[in-house]
Amino acid sequence: MAELIVRHLGLVDYQPTLEAMRQLTAERNADTPDQIWLLQHPPVFTQGQAGKAEHVLAAGDIPVIQVERGGQVTYHGPGQLVAYLMLDLRRLDLGVRELVTLMEQSLVELLAGYGIEAAPRADAPGVYVGAAKIASLGLRVRRGCSFHGLALNVDMDMEPFSRINPCGYSGLRMVQLSELLEQPVDISEVARRLEKILRQRLTRA
Repeated sequence: MAELIVRHLGLVDYQPTLEAMRQLTAERNADTPDQIWLLQHPPVFTQGQAGKAEHVLAAGDIPVIQVERGGQVTYHGPGQLVAYLMLDLRRLDLGVRELVTLMEQSLVELLAGYGIEAAPRADAPGVYVGAAKIASLGLRVRRGCSFHGLALNVDMDMEPFSRINPCGYSGLRMVQLSELLEQPVDISEVARRLEKILRQRLTRA
């Protein structure tokens, strides 16, 4: 595959990151290296392009931002690992469904490394541990290139999920890695593990 740049950005505001992602996608050409950004956001709800307002129950002091990715409303906050995948799908010869599967299986492999059995669901994108959702996915493809990506709940305040119907599902239980392991988790270590897995799977794509 072509060059892949992975950037670990730490805690960054949502709106400027979104604009930077849009700009990269708009300006890239056939020679632009693919990029993956691994980061966290301050508290924010994001509403996908088909998102319905009634799924935001009580946003309170947390902003709600409309975005062009697929899917319904979700929450981002400190302690959640976000990965934005800006890939030239034509160059990689990857379809959107194949990329979604690659992302889901990368998360399943990552969680298996922590001794947690997780799986995707055919009827609802994302990754689940039993009936509880631990990771959300939302993509947009423009001119054959992907942006947006995935969000994995690692070690965060889960209360804001109670203010929405996560991903449009009333009563959907959200879970996080620290809860399943019953101990704090180093999100930077999780990010390093996810980077390694994504690099390996994209090399094989």
